[in-house]
Amino acid sequence: MDVKIPVLAENVTSGIVVKLFVSQGDDVKQGDDLLELETEKAVAAIPAPATGKINTIHVKEGDSVKVGQTVITLAEAGEKAPAAAPSVAPATPKPQAAPAPAAPAPLPEIPAQKGSLQPAGVPPPAPPSIRKAAHQLGLDLSRIRGSEHGGRITWDDVKNYIQTLERIAFAPKEGGAAAVPSARKAAPEPVDFSKWGPVRVQPMSTLRKKISEKMAESWTTVPHVTQFDEADISVPQRLIETHGPAYQKQGARLTLTAVILKALAGHLKKHPIFNASINEAAGEIVFKDYCHLGLAVDTEQGLIVPVLRDVDKKSLLELSKQIQDLAARTRERKIALDELMGGTFTVSNQGGIGGGHFTPIIRTPEVAILGVGRAVERPVARKAKIEVRPILPLALSYDHRLIDGASAARFIKEFVQALENFEESAVAIGGDKGKKTQQGTAVKGKK
Repeated sequence: MDVKIPVLAENVTSGIVVKLFVSQGDDVKQGDDLLELETEKAVAAIPAPATGKINTIHVKEGDSVKVGQTVITLAEAGEKAPAAAPSVAPATPKPQAAPAPAAPAPLPEIPAQKGSLQPAGVPPPAPPSIRKAAHQLGLDLSRIRGSEHGGRITWDDVKNYIQTLERIAFAPKEGGAAAVPSARKAAPEPVDFSKWGPVRVQPMSTLRKKISEKMAESWTTVPHVTQFDEADISVPQRLIETHGPAYQKQGARLTLTAVILKALAGHLKKHPIFNASINEAAGEIVFKDYCHLGLAVDTEQGLIVPVLRDVDKKSLLELSKQIQDLAARTRERKIALDELMGGTFTVSNQGGIGGGHFTPIIRTPEVAILGVGRAVERPVARKAKIEVRPILPLALSYDHRLIDGASAARFIKEFVQALENFEESAVAIGGDKGKKTQQGTAVKGKK
C-alpha cells in the first residue's frame, strides 16, 4: 500500500517533511504517525492508513512534497522489507552527453506600455479572472505594465500587451533578425555583504517564505488606509480585576484581548461591510453572516493567525478558554490547517510586547484588520477635571476599494464607545452575581 500526501486543506498543494517517525522495517498500526508535514503555517501529522510494515520510505526530512505524492510504501504484517540495493552498480558504457538545447529567447519588455512593472519576485496585482486567463494562455503577467493604482493589471493592459507582441512579431526585420529591445533582468543583482564585514546566512523557513509572499501580495493588491483612535479602558480594566478570580476558578484567564474580541463581534453586526470580502471575478461584495475572528499570535517561527469561530455566539468565559487553547497550540505548532482558515476579520494585539499605534497589513481576502497597542496611563480631561486614565491606542487598516474613510471613522469611533462602556453583564459568571451589582455601580460612578 502506498501512503500518499492527502488533501489537507483548500488551496494547499505542497509542504515540507519536517520529521520522520519511522524507519524501514518498522511495524506500525493503523493511525500511528508516520511523518510530520509543514504546510502553510501549520504542522500536520500523516497517519498510517492501515496496519503493516514499513517497506520503503521515499522521502527524507527537508524534502518538499506535493499532494498525491507517495511518501511511504507499507507491506503486509510479516512481509520482509527489501534489502538495501548494492552501492556499486555494474559498469556500463558511458553515453556521450547530448548537446544542451538552446534556451528560448526571452520575451521582450514592451517599452510602449503605460504603467509600472512590479519589482522582481513580487507577484503582479491582477484580478483572479486575469490570472486564470494568463495561466491558460501561458502569459507571464510580470512582463505586463499595470495601468491602475499600484501597478494593478486590467484587461486593457493585457490586450495592449498582446497587440504590441503581434506588432513586434510581424515587424520588418533588419539584418535578418527582428529588432526588439533587450529583455528585463529576471532578478536583482545579488549583493556580496561579506565585502564589508562578517556575515551569517540562514535559509528562510517555509513559514517565513509564506508570510513574505502573503504580505507582499496584500500590500501590492490592496489600497491600504489606516484610521487611528484611542480608548479609555478604565471600565474594562476594573471588570477584569473584579471578575478575573471567578474566571481562574473556571480554568480561564480573563484578558483585555478577550474583551476586545467580544466587543468587536457585536460591533461587526452593526457594520457588516467590515466583515465582508470582494469577489473580483464576479464584481460582487460577499457579506458573511458569521463572525470568525483571526487573532495574530507571536511564535518563535513567525506570526501565525489562528481563527476563533462564531465569536458572536460564545460567552466571554468560553472565548477566554478558547483563546488560551488556540494560542498555546499555535506556539507549539500543533494547530490544524482548518483552524487557520475562514477568518472574516483579524485582530493584532501588540500590547503584551509594547509600542503604540502601528499600521497592520490586511489579511486578504478580508477587508479590514484592527491593531491594538500597549495601554499607557495618561492625564485626560473628564468633565472639566484632569484625571489619569489608561489609554489604549487603536489602528484600523481597511481596504479602500470597498470601505470609505467616513465609514471607517464611524466604525472605530463607535467601537471605542462600545469598549469604554462594556457591559458588566457580559463579564459576570455563576457565583459572581453578588459582586456584580455592587462593583457595577462603583464602576459607573467612577466613570
